[in-house]
Amino acid sequence: MRPDAVLLDRDGTINFKGPEGGYVTSPDELVLLPGAATAIRRLNEAGIPVAVVTNQRGIALGRMTKADLEAVHARLDRVLAAEGARVDAIFHCPHEKDACGCRKPGTVMLEWAREHLGLASLSGTVMIGDALSDVQAGRAVGARTVLLTAAPVDPPAPDAVATSLLAAVDLMLAA
Repeated sequence: MRPDAVLLDRDGTINFKGPEGGYVTSPDELVLLPGAATAIRRLNEAGIPVAVVTNQRGIALGRMTKADLEAVHARLDRVLAAEGARVDAIFHCPHEKDACGCRKPGTVMLEWAREHLGLASLSGTVMIGDALSDVQAGRAVGARTVLLTAAPVDPPAPDAVATSLLAAVDLMLAA
């Protein structure tokens, strides 16, 4: 079934994560994962809206500012555009753990994406990420979920597992 929209985590889904315990805090640290731009371009070509929903606790910890994050996202937009791809919106949670409802597995960012994309509900969307918090957030709003991992999966089980964003998109578009 073709999704109404795709919601993507950022770090570990679209781009490499920062060093262990670290964050992507500047534009030069943003490096796309292999096939990520191709995957997003395929969604664009299929007419499927794409939004990014990303926890960015590094702001709360003082490791980066909102301006730093905006610069990282501007680079993401440029790098994707160079590959003929784009995301329709990016939403972030700057808060500490357990401080808000927008930090995944909370659902506020997903609802912001729903409103921005003009969707009546998120039941027709797919949430793709590399953490169980992504799966939990997607499940909480009725979205289908894909977990990016090569490891065995503990509950809550996603609807599908893939080793990369490109593999997840290929699976989704083949269905």
